[in-house]
Amino acid sequence: MVSCSIGNTTGMEKDYLLKKWLNNALTEEEQRAFNELEDADLNNAIVDTAQYFKASHFSVPASFESLQEKLPAKQTPVKKIPWKRTLVQIASVLVLGFAVYYGFFYNQLTQIQTLASEKTTIALPDNSTVILNAASEISYHEKNWDEERELQLQGEAFFKVAKGKKFDVKTSEGTVSVLGTQFNVKQRDSYFEIVCYEGVVQVTSGKIVKKLFAGDTFRIDAGLEFNGATNDMAPQWTSNMSSFKSVRFQQVVAELERQYDISITYKGTKQTQFFTGAFVHDNLENALQAITTPLGLTYKIEGSTNVILLD
Repeated sequence: MVSCSIGNTTGMEKDYLLKKWLNNALTEEEQRAFNELEDADLNNAIVDTAQYFKASHFSVPASFESLQEKLPAKQTPVKKIPWKRTLVQIASVLVLGFAVYYGFFYNQLTQIQTLASEKTTIALPDNSTVILNAASEISYHEKNWDEERELQLQGEAFFKVAKGKKFDVKTSEGTVSVLGTQFNVKQRDSYFEIVCYEGVVQVTSGKIVKKLFAGDTFRIDAGLEFNGATNDMAPQWTSNMSSFKSVRFQQVVAELERQYDISITYKGTKQTQFFTGAFVHDNLENALQAITTPLGLTYKIEGSTNVILLD
């Protein structure tokens, strides 16, 4: 006889009990163990139901193995997903996909950037042109350019704007607005300068609103305003020469670094002194002499990218 522990019946013991139960040969202890099986009620129900069916006196009871095959198998319940929630989820995915598509194809930002000692010319969608100076960047939305002629500028650029709707050049220091003209915008840190070469431009910087006509210049440097004039037809940097009129020397040094992709060290007292002059973009020695001689400075070149200025 097999000893069975109630509540902890193994698979083999369960099969043994079922076989004896079918043969009506359970002992009292085995009957108690059988009654503790998880499907004991189901087994008893099968026997109780079977007595209501007529059967031949000569029929042989079904084998244990065939009975097991007839017992209901445990089924994994099917989880029903609420159809309303499913439709909402599908709609959300479609809306998100459309937003991504629209944002990518219709609101894509065009960015053009120059490195140090590099210049480039860009044709805008309306045939306006931009000449981008060294270490500068413009960005604009090409797809909706016809509705809004607007671009962001970091650095310096010369614009030849085709006639049409208002054309805005936005910088961190202010906005320059025109209808059709030629002008130069330079924004480096707190330095903001606009030169009008043709037509009329409007400059807005904080509470400052100014109109510039051909030949007018306007500059804000470290919070100070400067008005001036020029006889040039275009900025000289587009012809590989940077020119300055009463500009702080530290701005001149910074521009020389950008045009030659070098590092200049100067700790003297003339950083804030005003400088008027120019330097070329194709000869470092000539450029250094052009900015140091007027101020009585000397220079020393170390390696290929480091320059030291001395009083």
